[in-house]
Amino acid sequence: MSSKKGGVSLPDRPGAGNDGIISRFSSSISQSPMVYQGKRVASDAAFVAKKLLKSTGKAAWIAGTSLLILIVPLIIEMDRDAQLTELEMQQASLLGTPPPPGPK
Repeated sequence: MSSKKGGVSLPDRPGAGNDGIISRFSSSISQSPMVYQGKRVASDAAFVAKKLLKSTGKAAWIAGTSLLILIVPLIIEMDRDAQLTELEMQQASLLGTPPPPGPK
């Protein structure tokens, strides 16, 4: 009995022991130090890009929350002040008094 389990074995082709020239060339290229160096550089570039993207996201989050906490209330307060000034000017014009001098 044979030690192989199942399957059909094909007869050997003449010259099957010798790999084709394309196969040998491809394996020599894929094992070259230049390809290894290229893969390492690509891996390092991907790692740096991932870190940069992550830190950029953190910076955007910090800037966004700071804007909401600090700048938006300031804008609301400035709008209220402008509305109050406009209301005072309308009241002054209805009462017939000269409008107060505005900031220069």
